[in-house]
Amino acid sequence: MRDTDTLKDRLRRAERMRQWKAFGLIAPLLGFLLVVFVAPIASMMLRSVHDTELREVWPTVTRAIGDWHDRTRVPGEPVFAALAADLKASQQAKSLPVAARRLNYDLRNGRSLVFSTARALPETATSWTDAVTAANPRWADPETWGAVARASGPATGYFLLAALDRNRTATGRIVQAPPEEALFVAVLKRTFVVGLAVTGLCLLLGYPVAYLLATLPPDRGNLLMILVLLPFWTSLLVRTAAWVVVLQEQGLVNNALIWLGVIDRPMRLIYNQVGVYVAMTHILLPFMILPLYSVMKAIPPAYVRAARSLGASPTTAFLRVYVPQTLPGIGAGGLLVFIMAIGYYITPALVGGAGDQLISYFIAYYTSSSVNWGLASALGAVLLSATLALYWVYNRLVGADGVKLG
Repeated sequence: MRDTDTLKDRLRRAERMRQWKAFGLIAPLLGFLLVVFVAPIASMMLRSVHDTELREVWPTVTRAIGDWHDRTRVPGEPVFAALAADLKASQQAKSLPVAARRLNYDLRNGRSLVFSTARALPETATSWTDAVTAANPRWADPETWGAVARASGPATGYFLLAALDRNRTATGRIVQAPPEEALFVAVLKRTFVVGLAVTGLCLLLGYPVAYLLATLPPDRGNLLMILVLLPFWTSLLVRTAAWVVVLQEQGLVNNALIWLGVIDRPMRLIYNQVGVYVAMTHILLPFMILPLYSVMKAIPPAYVRAARSLGASPTTAFLRVYVPQTLPGIGAGGLLVFIMAIGYYITPALVGGAGDQLISYFIAYYTSSSVNWGLASALGAVLLSATLALYWVYNRLVGADGVKLG
């Protein structure tokens, strides 16, 4: 009995040692993923709900406004006094632009509100309520103070609501943004429409190519596979710029159509959705072909021959026997192309018009141009949530052993 227990202990120790060795092998890769992938995404998600910009430069008023309970009226004298003190302090510390920029996110002309108030504010006053409202009458509006309250942090839902074209009133009610300010829901819909259209085009064009590659003899199939992989050796920027040359009014496509007599004048094929669809489909097509090819190559041709020998027509055998076996490749290729398409930035920016930009364009704009990292992070969080939801749906449809369809 003791020898048996000793043997079991040795086996357990050997298994633990094997597991630790395996973990040691993947630990560098795991650490790399945590540093360059997980940490930036976590930071982005945190910035979409974490807001301390105004609190850092106006600490007195952001604390005092917590006692403002009746949001239908302006706050009391202590809050106005706190605002006056913070305005003077931030003006001396040269941090007034930070507060002005943060309030400008939520308030129309919020920047001018802050600077005009700071310039007109007296050194002393018997009533800071009267002094501040005299400096700028907008401080007599509860909605102005609602913007200050929403920016007081440290947690905020403002950016996520703005990313969904919603905002919160001074009383805390969530309402639809005015039509002239509503933008991101339409952009998100456009992003998904373009992603679905490009995925459908890639499937329509890629399925026959993958089928041809899988059924050709190895020597010719390998040669065609090199042609499929060739775009990966060319810069994405170069491929996109090439489509600008090809699709412009004096480009190869228009000149060829005019020479053939199909059209009389050049068509507009660039700086619109046509250019976006053509360029993105060309760039993402290999990502559809490769998953399809890997699945088709593993399908035994005897299945289709057996269906033909039992009386099925070639079309019936293909649609009812062959195509269902390629559904895992369709699902994997479609998910890969769609997720990449909704995150594309360079191609729509170069070949699309002003009304054809996807949500990634606005994420880049708010990150680099307007330096509104909170809204950029919120838009990124919305896009990430949509991607995770699609992955969940894909996992529900695709099991470990294949596709759970039919």
